[in-house]
Amino acid sequence: MRRSLLLAAAVLSVGCAKKDAAPAAETAAAMAAPMAEAPTPAFSLADAAGTWDYTAKSATGDTVLVTGELTGSADPGGWTMTFKGRKPEPMRVTVSGDSLLTMMGPYESALRKGVQVSTEGSMHMVNGRLEGHTVAHYATKSADSVRHLVFEATRKP
Repeated sequence: MRRSLLLAAAVLSVGCAKKDAAPAAETAAAMAAPMAEAPTPAFSLADAAGTWDYTAKSATGDTVLVTGELTGSADPGGWTMTFKGRKPEPMRVTVSGDSLLTMMGPYESALRKGVQVSTEGSMHMVNGRLEGHTVAHYATKSADSVRHLVFEATRKP
């Protein structure tokens, strides 16, 4: 008899328990959803296809160190960077989410005559421009063998 009473009391208490916790959590999540930012669209090689004027600046200042031309295509194998007065250098590109990941080199540095450099970086499309960061790795044994650059490119008409 005691077991029956305990079982009945347990069933009754579970059945009469408030269920506000779950709907409140669901309501809070539903209210927050409209405020969440829209996902950033994936980077599209086709959207970046064309010719761009670029500048590379020191990450610690506004001084333009290198200028030239970037050529992009919808095909990842069709990307090049051309430093003023030089032949185009091939650029390896891949897309990861909203980023264009780049790799170049080794090639002769535009900043350090006779020194080989390899670069890697990432770019994003921001208001119709390409913006990003590049890290240059110089083939030298000096302590100054890495340089961080800020990259900006504007589409040519």
